[in-house]
Amino acid sequence: MTKSNKKMLSKDQSEELFNVLKDRFEHNMHRHEGFEWNALQAKLEADSEKLWSLNEMERTGGEPDVVGYDEKKDTYIFMDCASESPKGRRSVCYDREALEARKKFKPENSAIDMAASMGIEILTEEQYRGLQKMGEFDKKTSSWVQTPSAIRERGGALFCDRRYDHVFVYHNGAESYYAARGFRGSLVV
Repeated sequence: MTKSNKKMLSKDQSEELFNVLKDRFEHNMHRHEGFEWNALQAKLEADSEKLWSLNEMERTGGEPDVVGYDEKKDTYIFMDCASESPKGRRSVCYDREALEARKKFKPENSAIDMAASMGIEILTEEQYRGLQKMGEFDKKTSSWVQTPSAIRERGGALFCDRRYDHVFVYHNGAESYYAARGFRGSLVV
């Protein structure tokens, strides 16, 4: 999958991913009214590493879709739009420091490290709330979100979910992890 240390997909993998992304794009126009698929595909074809990152989002259950466009920068914004926190990214603590602090029953990975390895960013609270305006997400699960350093320095981390038709932000020890908590990511293309 890598050539010259670059993260790239094969032609067949790219075609398969484009088919999935185009189908999701066309079936969820409420997330990106007025956007043109061909312009988006051209951008993706020009950046093999971003395409690889989108494939990682898809592979881990994120169901990425376009949710915004920055006219000034001419960039599209993808976010994980799976109804629940992506299955392939659950049971992780918040970051490397939290992972190393656990003495027993360490999870396999941390949300921050996993996102970095995928080439994506964990959603901010603001991004998470924006996503929730496009649908109802995390009604049974929860997702870590970027945590301000003042909270993280005290050992905490933030996560969000949707319950009772409201979006909630909570705190937990950064070293905690649960089968129903993962993270959602964003990617700018």
